[in-house]
Amino acid sequence: MLTRQDRIVFAGTIAAVILTAALRIGGANDVLRFIATAAALSLLAMNVSRGTEQLGGHLGPAATGILQAALGNLPELLVCTFALRAGLVSVVQGALIGSILANSLLILGLAILVGGLKHGRMLYDSESPRLIVSLMMLAVAALTIPTLAAELHTPAAGHEKALSVACSLLLIAVFVASLPFSLGSNPERSARYVKVTTGEPEWSIMLATATLACASVGAAVVSDWFVEALEPAIRALHISEAFAGIVVVAIAGNAVENVAGIRLAAKNRPQYAMSVVLNSSLLIALVVIPILVLYSVVFGGGALTLVLPPLFIAALLLSTLTSAIIVNDGEATWIEGVALMGLYGIIAAAFWWG
Repeated sequence: MLTRQDRIVFAGTIAAVILTAALRIGGANDVLRFIATAAALSLLAMNVSRGTEQLGGHLGPAATGILQAALGNLPELLVCTFALRAGLVSVVQGALIGSILANSLLILGLAILVGGLKHGRMLYDSESPRLIVSLMMLAVAALTIPTLAAELHTPAAGHEKALSVACSLLLIAVFVASLPFSLGSNPERSARYVKVTTGEPEWSIMLATATLACASVGAAVVSDWFVEALEPAIRALHISEAFAGIVVVAIAGNAVENVAGIRLAAKNRPQYAMSVVLNSSLLIALVVIPILVLYSVVFGGGALTLVLPPLFIAALLLSTLTSAIIVNDGEATWIEGVALMGLYGIIAAAFWWG
């Protein structure tokens, strides 16, 4: 059953999308279009967040997190596909790595900060988060090896594309192998760590699923508009392209996880919040990046490989190690969230000048 707040959010979302479309067709001011598109994307994210919360009453945290993260990454996958077709390889690399950094540091940190300030020390089952960060270490290694091979001028340096394809196929295979474990997590075990019970969901599983699907499709369309408005806004606001890709595009492209993870932590559901945020980073590393590498090989356009700038690799290693330390003990306090956000700020500052 829809509440009054749900109806207001639905109506506001429809109005924001229509307004954004009108501004786009009417050729409005670049910065105004950028702001309107970002607002519409945030409202769509709120709908996905609400649908995820309701679906969590029917499914376990792991299954809900994987589903929500998959739908939340759909806009980014489509945007990066269009960018590759246009030959914008550096933009795609920045957006993908920036998305992992934003989720693993900024959004996870903000969720822990909000939840910690509101509820104190939050407890959760650390088994699933530990698995996720372990798989993230594998993904970072798969990105590091081709980069090292190129930077150290090894015999593999002349076969960047073939090595990238091999690593991509292995990453997808690892993700498929991890699904039975992730989906088979015991909800009763996780429930011991949740202080506030979710109770009976207000929506039917049909309504929750339909809301997730419709909002995700809408987010995909609006994300494309957002990127279209981004380049003119960068020139108007005098922001470097590197900073825009690593920070602005990455955060906007993951608006679904941004809202959902923080909202769940604020409701004292750290198990769901961790699953949503960390699974988003994992899906980007194990699925989205490999798919885009294979896409570039099969369909042409920009040649995306796993050879990245060394600073990207260093940032990924630092973020993954820090996240692993934070989630290992099964409890979270607000100061840990501050630490994660601080590291993200340091990394973002390194890209301010390009």
